[in-house]
Amino acid sequence: MRRAGRRGSLRTRLTLLVTAAVALAVAVCAVFSWFIVERLVIQQLDYTIEESEKQGDKDYLVRACTPEGSQGMFDGMATLLHADGTTCSIGPPIVPTEEDETAIPGQHETIYRYGVTRDGKRVRVVTLNFAPGVAVMEARSLYHIERTLQLSGMALGGITAMGVFGAAWAGLAISRATLRPVGQLTKAVEHIAHTEDLHTRIPVTGTDEIARLSASFNAMTSALAGSRERQKQLVADAGHELRTPLTTLRTNIDLLLRSEQTGRSLDPAAKERLLINVKAQFAELSTLVADLLQLARGDTDHEPHVELGLHEVVTIAAERARLRGAEVSTDLRPWYVVGSATSLERAVLNLIDNAAKFSPGGQVEVRLREGRLTVRDHGPGLDEAELPHVFERFWRSPSARSLPGSGLGLAIVAQAVTEAGGTVRLANAPDGGAIATMDLPGRPVR
Repeated sequence: MRRAGRRGSLRTRLTLLVTAAVALAVAVCAVFSWFIVERLVIQQLDYTIEESEKQGDKDYLVRACTPEGSQGMFDGMATLLHADGTTCSIGPPIVPTEEDETAIPGQHETIYRYGVTRDGKRVRVVTLNFAPGVAVMEARSLYHIERTLQLSGMALGGITAMGVFGAAWAGLAISRATLRPVGQLTKAVEHIAHTEDLHTRIPVTGTDEIARLSASFNAMTSALAGSRERQKQLVADAGHELRTPLTTLRTNIDLLLRSEQTGRSLDPAAKERLLINVKAQFAELSTLVADLLQLARGDTDHEPHVELGLHEVVTIAAERARLRGAEVSTDLRPWYVVGSATSLERAVLNLIDNAAKFSPGGQVEVRLREGRLTVRDHGPGLDEAELPHVFERFWRSPSARSLPGSGLGLAIVAQAVTEAGGTVRLANAPDGGAIATMDLPGRPVR
């Protein structure tokens, strides 16, 4: 919490980030603009000086440097630099440099540089060859140029400051608009945390990342709400199913205890039937509890999905069914899928057991072709109105209610097949009996 307090809210950080980014961009543009203005102004000044030198009267410059010449008639500053190092200036003398001396023999066409006069004033100097053995340095004062650049810098600085304030305002507006859905999402999460109301929904507008996040959150809460409802239904159904065997067990055990307490021994045959019934009820309870645990497992409790041979899983399930008394005939072709071997084996075994209960003599035909597994019995089949309900939890057809079972076998099949990415259905065979079909994605070779 302390760290979050120091860093500030997401809205504040986003505002500062936008402000800093825009301010930096404006500042960089202002700096570049100032340098561009400076370059253009200096280039214009250089052009003016150079044109003045090229179009000037050379004889006038020579006469102006004589004692009888009139230096006051010249516009600007000019200094003639001779090969022997002597100079003649019109206006304030310009301090020559070694670079200027290279223009005396005409080695450089034009030299542009910053310089100073003898009295220390900054000037812009353009030097070129004037005549054989003579170079001319003409200059203009930089006072007005520097003043212009200073005013330009102040103007650009003001623009930059305005840009920073504008960026701050824009950043605040953008952060508010951008984070409004996040705020709604936060309120919804807090509401759910306090009330556990999983039916809360967030309005989804647009197709951006925030809208996708809101849609994903709504889908998550819907899935959680559905999971909670299924859990409640499972608990309610389990309680209902457990009530009958528990009541029977209690009745039988009370009868045994009463006979012992009163000294009235039960007939041995009746007592044996009573104990057999108690054992059967315990077996039914054990089956029901095992099926409930299998059905209530979460996805994270399942073993990792790996590539396995479905034909091998079916072979093992068929062998287990034969040990239980079923007459299973198989016709299997290799097919490899990705899934849980334990879950798929349990699903196939449940299909075979379910078929064996209704088939005369427990005869079941199992066939695997190109990822389609069919399990067929030769029983009476099912009423068409019952087919949509066969994979529901605890649902049992009227003809099966007198048979052993928890009503969860086919629900476990549907769950295992769905986890493996497949589908399963039950239908009546054209020539009698029922046929269960399981389709699983995979390939014929590993």
